[in-house]
Amino acid sequence: MTIQTFPNYDVLSEATANIIIDVLKQKPNAVICIASGDTPMGVCKFLAKADPQLFTECTFVGLDEWVGMDKNDEGSCKYGVYQNLFIPLNLPAERIQYFDAKADDLEAECAKINNFIASRGGLDVMLVGVGMNGHIALNEPNTPFDIYAHISDLEEITKEVGQKYFTKPTILTQGITLGLAHLQEAKLPILIANGKRKAPVIKKALTESITELFPASIFQKIEHSLVVLDAEAAQDL
Repeated sequence: MTIQTFPNYDVLSEATANIIIDVLKQKPNAVICIASGDTPMGVCKFLAKADPQLFTECTFVGLDEWVGMDKNDEGSCKYGVYQNLFIPLNLPAERIQYFDAKADDLEAECAKINNFIASRGGLDVMLVGVGMNGHIALNEPNTPFDIYAHISDLEEITKEVGQKYFTKPTILTQGITLGLAHLQEAKLPILIANGKRKAPVIKKALTESITELFPASIFQKIEHSLVVLDAEAAQDL
């Protein structure tokens, strides 16, 4: 695990975007997974300003989604990534592989994404944030470290925090998500966090016991992983 700290959110976002751009320069057909949520959107915005030719061969894989939602739902996980990255880049649909969280057979959706990632030799980059309960994607506490894509039951804090993405109260019960096995197998797993609110979460994840009770602690096990933080998120390390 390598930790890099940057002075503020904008510098953090640009530096992380440049890391992904470097991967694309070395491997134009890379498979990239970028989390939704507030923190990764800065990375998406910087990527959207890059040379569009960088993205002509790569594929983006979705990290997670609230069950029952798609890119047209303003609070969905897809929505922010589409608005800030895919639409500005005019990325064709065949370069985007996301869960259909409205599908009748969600287990089949998990198998579809698992098979796609495996067929491409794994993810080249998997950029994730971290929740206040230590969740990675929608891998909630007590999720096995060796699991692939799956359906998750959301904890109350995830349901509560998730409301910030919606303009009106929204019932959230389950998520569909890539698993922590995907994270460990990714060629470059990146954890990104910003703000002082995340400082105690980062401290627990990176310096305390490695446990499935706090999924983000898995980064301590992944030698080739990268953790990128702004100064506020890193202040307790």
